[in-house]
Amino acid sequence: MNDRAALTAELERARADFHHLVSLVGEDEWDSATAETRWTNEQLLFHMVFGYMVVLRLMRLVRIFGRLPDAFSRNYARMLNAAARPFHLVNYYGTCLAASFYNRNRMGRRMDRTIASLRRRIAGLDDDALRRGMFFPTRWDPYFRGYMSLADVCWYPGRHYDHHRRQLRLSKMTGA
Repeated sequence: MNDRAALTAELERARADFHHLVSLVGEDEWDSATAETRWTNEQLLFHMVFGYMVVLRLMRLVRIFGRLPDAFSRNYARMLNAAARPFHLVNYYGTCLAASFYNRNRMGRRMDRTIASLRRRIAGLDDDALRRGMFFPTRWDPYFRGYMSLADVCWYPGRHYDHHRRQLRLSKMTGA
């Protein structure tokens, strides 16, 4: 299986799993606490979708910075690392706010549209584009590495998704 086919399969796995998870949420569990986060199940589920939404933007950044000398993205990553504390606040409160719009009634459709868009973009990439990369702010996310190719960026949301999936607290989720 080539990289694009594997990425497409991974995106479909997450999309299908996400709909499965949403179907497991009991009516009284949307506002319940999650493990190791301050988010509710509903907020965390949206945040899992948001990880894929972010990759659409990151793909553009990597395509730009990947054509520039490494010093540009290295300095950009340093600047972003310096702003890690405000980033984490915006990430938390932004998710809380956005989940009120992309709530239980909308987040499944948003996931479908985002995955479809990612699949189209990945299908249009050539091997050179997938190999190009840039430096990343490692203090922003445990799954960001110091330097990531565009292919690495496309694999990132699945790792982020699986990490947060383990933090959901749903009564019907045992073994799901």
